[in-house]
Amino acid sequence: MLVSARSFEEYRAMFALTDRDLAGRRVLDCPGGAASFVAEAGRRGIDAVAVDRQYAYHRGELGLLVERETAFKRELLVQETAGYPSSWYADVDDLIRQWTANARDFRADIAARPDRYVAGSLPELPFADDSFDLVLSSHLIFSYGNRLDEEFHRAALLDLARVARREVRLFPLMVYDTGVRYPGVERLREELAVLGIPSRVQRVAYEFQPGDDEMLVLSCADHRAPARPVRRAVAVEDRVRWRHREGVPSGS
Repeated sequence: MLVSARSFEEYRAMFALTDRDLAGRRVLDCPGGAASFVAEAGRRGIDAVAVDRQYAYHRGELGLLVERETAFKRELLVQETAGYPSSWYADVDDLIRQWTANARDFRADIAARPDRYVAGSLPELPFADDSFDLVLSSHLIFSYGNRLDEEFHRAALLDLARVARREVRLFPLMVYDTGVRYPGVERLREELAVLGIPSRVQRVAYEFQPGDDEMLVLSCADHRAPARPVRRAVAVEDRVRWRHREGVPSGS
């Protein structure tokens, strides 16, 4: 899996966020990776928190790891993004420049405001019910549909809805390595609706992969999550592969 470093403005585009969506709201970024969203939100007076399992593994060095990994994978990124729209990144070198700047902003903020970065992972987040007004989730659910099964998706969506008082917004709906929408989206939407979580698919003014311009919005205001069983903590496997540390050729 790739840990990214997207910006506040990129989040606004991905999730169609308006000033009204963010004003006076408590916001969760899940998974946050090395994004600068929380850092930039804080400077705007927005109450935002990020959660990511990498904050348990590489908390102090995550921003630097992402910066080095992104540069190391330049040739692979050139191959993988051939034919992609240039609406946000002019080219791979522009992506590397932006992610490097964002990762450095993240590094400074996690050092200055460590309470804003919580170690945890789906499908069981370390937050109480209704902890946030708005929950944002990008490039995990659906994106890794070939690696994470439908049971994971179902449990993850339910836990995101559990911690959200108002809405959950998820982007994208496309499996990143097939270029097609995750096949279980509509089935999961139907199951959520039965549980009192209606949803809608909304087009956004953002496209990374070709045709990848939709988000899923879950409406959680009328949903009350059932009590969760008490479970023993289980260590989460670190599935990120830092190839620059292994000396693996960037194109492999």
